[in-house]
Amino acid sequence: MTLDDLEPLLARAERVLARLEANLPQPLPAPDWAASAAFRYRKRQGQARLEPVRLVAGIRLADLQEIDGQKVRLQRNTAQFVAGATANNVLLTGARGTGKSSLIKACLNEYAAQGLRLIEVDKADLVDLPDLVELVSGRPERFIVFCDDLSFEEGEPGYKALKSILDGSVSAASDNLLIYATSNRRHLLPETMKDNLSYRHTEDGELHPGEVVEEKISLSERFGLWISFYPFSQDEYLAIVHQWLSHLGLDEAAIAAARPQALLFALERGSRSGRVAYQFARDLAGRRAIGAVEEAS
Repeated sequence: MTLDDLEPLLARAERVLARLEANLPQPLPAPDWAASAAFRYRKRQGQARLEPVRLVAGIRLADLQEIDGQKVRLQRNTAQFVAGATANNVLLTGARGTGKSSLIKACLNEYAAQGLRLIEVDKADLVDLPDLVELVSGRPERFIVFCDDLSFEEGEPGYKALKSILDGSVSAASDNLLIYATSNRRHLLPETMKDNLSYRHTEDGELHPGEVVEEKISLSERFGLWISFYPFSQDEYLAIVHQWLSHLGLDEAAIAAARPQALLFALERGSRSGRVAYQFARDLAGRRAIGAVEEAS
């Protein structure tokens, strides 16, 4: 076989190798960090990238009412982190619609000008956390990896990846990265009646959890700061309604007149939460705006 005979074979082999390389996982490319204060981690056809969030939610800390204690704790931890001091990974747990994720977004807006950045990661992509850690290591910004509505079923791969990054991995998270997660479950894994069978009694009558229960609480224990949220009372719900209606331009008389409607709205939704208060305020403000236009015409 001559060299002329080999050239077509070599060209064909190079084309095959090029196609194979295109399908292999590529290193996570760095985004344009100046494009936004918030990014989403996304995978398409096996290739991962960080997408800038073009329109970041504009919620501010002052917009969030009736969660003052939770606000103080998260803001203090975030301020320490942004200042380069030690700070903790945070798990925010509790009733739905009480402001857990909104509080994280408000902290981003509070400290974005000081170099805080947020990367939102879906639960299914937590297995790639080490790649994110390596990408941001050495950057001057301070990064919060945000996992919203986090919970795991038995055996999910993201569980062990998150556990390793939080504590115990040979490759630890860099100093400029923290994990903020929200969940309706305090221990992030489902708890069943059969788990109680693993408890044991000592000779002196003390009750100790068994290995099954210990495993289920081990992930949440790796978060250095727990912040709990609770359902709102009627007065707290109405105070949040007042804040949002005022924010949307209604005067005090209109807000007072809206109280019965706000309570009925919450009754129909089956929840007195901050989310429901915000939804009612938007509905009422929108109806009033349309009514004003119709009267003018």
